[in-house]
Amino acid sequence: MGVKTYTGPDGGKQKLSRAARAKRNADNIAMAKTKDRKDKKAENQRIGQRSDSDLHHSKSGTVRRTSIAYNRATYDRNEVKT
Repeated sequence: MGVKTYTGPDGGKQKLSRAARAKRNADNIAMAKTKDRKDKKAENQRIGQRSDSDLHHSKSGTVRRTSIAYNRATYDRNEVKT
């Protein structure tokens, strides 16, 4: 079972104010609608997503199937600028 995130009046898990939560949601939607993200999502659909692995998009533009843990640790490997 996954962790259920409560988004009630107290701001949910991160205790965000209503305004901060609205801004975060707007930012998330804007990022998801960029051309780069749309292209990656379309490519993932063509390749075929699975629930037991992730598709890793490298800086060189190649895509390979990796473990979920490996793909989520891109910040630890300095592959993504913070």
